[in-house]
Amino acid sequence: MVKEILKESEDKMHKGVEVVRHELIKIRTGKASTGLVEGLKVEYYGSTMPLQQVANCSVLDLHTLTITPWDKSTLDAIQKAIQTSNLGLNPIRDADHIRVPIPPLNEERRRELVKLTKKFGEDGKIAIRNVRRDTIEHLKKSEKAEHLSEDDRKRAESEVQKLTDKMIKDIDNLLAMKEKEIMEV
Repeated sequence: MVKEILKESEDKMHKGVEVVRHELIKIRTGKASTGLVEGLKVEYYGSTMPLQQVANCSVLDLHTLTITPWDKSTLDAIQKAIQTSNLGLNPIRDADHIRVPIPPLNEERRRELVKLTKKFGEDGKIAIRNVRRDTIEHLKKSEKAEHLSEDDRKRAESEVQKLTDKMIKDIDNLLAMKEKEIMEV
């Protein structure tokens, strides 16, 4: 029973780290990355679809993305989706694809992005700590219901704390890498 509780909490904590990783991918660093636009929603024949389902996104060079739709009639919808997103990008339409130049970031914008990454990181850490709290409460309830001994509960709490520390360290590493990437000129 303890192993199931620990496995469940590990899965939840891992999902928290993945959410932070996914949010950090979306932050623009002045370098071209397909992760910037893949989550955009495009109006496609009356329904809204993610960009990656209607087009191929690729990095042309360090500062340019190329989006090639599978259906040429979606060029306008893709261009509109990029313009209306709050990414600050200005797409350029060519004959059968869209080029998206990634402008360089100024120092003030870089600092704002670092603050944003730290906010995402703190939100992830809070989520992980909440999972730890819920798991420890579950373990205490199991002890009261006499499903496990006090020693087993304390051992499990120790394991949960080690897992929490590991996941928070993973988030800190992600934040450090992203901050370095953002501040790099």
